[in-house]
Amino acid sequence: MDSLEARSRDVQERTFCKWLNTRLESAGYPQMTSLVKDLSDGVRLIQLMEIMGDTSLGRYNKNPRMRVQKAENVTKALDFIQSRGVRLTNIGPEDIIDGNLKLILGMIWTLILRFTIADISEEGLSAKEGLLLWCQRKTQPYKEVNVQDFSTSWSDGLALCALIHCHRPDLIDYDKLDKSDRYRNTQLAFDVAAEHLGIPQLLEVADLCDSARPDERSVMTYIASFFHAFSSMDQAETVSRRVEKFAELMQSVWLSKNDYERRVRALLSSVLEIQALWSAIKFTGTYSDAKEHAANFQKYKQTTKRNWVTEKQDVTTLFGNVQTKLRTYGLREYVPPLGLALADLDAAWNALLESEARRFRAINAQIREIKEDLRKKFANVANDFERRLRVISSELAAIEGPLEEQQDQVKQVRTSIPEMTDMLRVVEAIDEECQAANVEENDYTVFTVQDLAFELELVVQSISKKIAFIDNQIVSRNMTNLTPAQLEQFESTFRYFDKDESNTLEQSEMTAALASLGIVYSDEDMDIIYDQLVQDYGAVVFEAFINLLVDIMEDQTSPAQLRESFRGIAADKPFVTELDLRVAHLPQNAIDYLREAMPLIENGEGEPGFDYEAWIDDVFA
Repeated sequence: MDSLEARSRDVQERTFCKWLNTRLESAGYPQMTSLVKDLSDGVRLIQLMEIMGDTSLGRYNKNPRMRVQKAENVTKALDFIQSRGVRLTNIGPEDIIDGNLKLILGMIWTLILRFTIADISEEGLSAKEGLLLWCQRKTQPYKEVNVQDFSTSWSDGLALCALIHCHRPDLIDYDKLDKSDRYRNTQLAFDVAAEHLGIPQLLEVADLCDSARPDERSVMTYIASFFHAFSSMDQAETVSRRVEKFAELMQSVWLSKNDYERRVRALLSSVLEIQALWSAIKFTGTYSDAKEHAANFQKYKQTTKRNWVTEKQDVTTLFGNVQTKLRTYGLREYVPPLGLALADLDAAWNALLESEARRFRAINAQIREIKEDLRKKFANVANDFERRLRVISSELAAIEGPLEEQQDQVKQVRTSIPEMTDMLRVVEAIDEECQAANVEENDYTVFTVQDLAFELELVVQSISKKIAFIDNQIVSRNMTNLTPAQLEQFESTFRYFDKDESNTLEQSEMTAALASLGIVYSDEDMDIIYDQLVQDYGAVVFEAFINLLVDIMEDQTSPAQLRESFRGIAADKPFVTELDLRVAHLPQNAIDYLREAMPLIENGEGEPGFDYEAWIDDVFA
């Protein structure tokens, strides 16, 4: 045996022994000191199988003295291992009894693959690749780390430190590490993992730092402990994220409501103020005075009025967006304060239009050199254009119902735009006739070509914005917790494990793919999930894989899910305290909002409690 192979075997024996001891200690059994000696009578092997399999293997020889008794024990353990679908080759009871270290290490390695990295395929290739892919993704942001294997990639301790910093940056200040000190970095990672993460130190510093090629199986066994530790941590963070996300949603709705009410009040006040000014103005009776009033009125329409048209369209859109967002999440519909509803704004706007018409007629009465035929001709087409435009705006504002139906309704509204564009060309042609005849005013309409073109453009923009908003809401509803980057990651994972490029995953391939994403199920659960997908889709095709991940990772923002999340933060209390919210690592703005929004409750404790149950009942329709 060459020195490198002997060193690897020594490292494996020590690492595997420590790994088995962690299982024995969890059940109160004493530790082993030698795989060859302590496994030879089969007692420890049976104890380990009962621990790993969470079952009893029945009666066995607890103090075997004769070789036949030892053989019975070892055979019972090996039969159990194979009954769990683990393939054992070239090893029999005599190999363990006689202390064949090479075969014993091979058997334990198979157990590690089976019970540490769930659901291996033949020879463990899928499990190994899945774990390696997980390590590569977690350490990718760290430029000094390049994980390509389970051997030399871990020799300087930086990959271990990066794994810890990626999940718990509070435990290691990665930027301040001396990247050249491999011994100190490796020992630091060992110590932090053991003290703060409950990961036993299966390796020695020398196993990684002093070996030209660290033993792959030993390193993989140790790294698997990180995978399981951080997978559990990610699940614990889910409830906090859901409450944080819901608080952000409610805060954004609250800000939008306040913005809507403030802007509607300001617009209504300005509309009333201009009408009062017009009522107070008196004409002097001169042509120059009338022309001056006409110029001032035109300036109002081209500046102030256009700003108001834009603001009216914007607040109408804002109101619709608030209602759409509330309906998307099943929340109570928003009812504006008295006098601030869209109907109130429309009534005030109609009064403004009437006041404008009166003002304009008063000015036009002072200017008699207007050709009635051209004035009426232009007014007819302009007013009809504006009325049709308002009908389109009203149809756009009245759109409601499920998002897909809204999408169809907006597209139907958009079909009117080409006809309106052609009609605007007719208005422009008649306007050119009026200009040629020096007709500068018109009693029959307040609209100019520029006004109508401006409002048509606003409607076109509003339709485009509405379509974009509804599309985003559909994506937000269907993929609440998934980003484009996540979808890309899921697709690359599917392609990676689809070895035969059949666009389907076998059960072992799907298991390894999920494991690489930090998602692990028991054998029984995986059988159920896989059979259901095959039943629904015929095979685990890409669509089935993505929909499974959406079901696993999506935040529903439902009342039941939020109650469960709050109970998780409150440790099953019927109320939550500010301390509970801080311990859950919610950001300060979310805590401040929740503290103001949720009602206080008498809890008999020193710190005030908040009734999250009553609050959830109130905000959901």
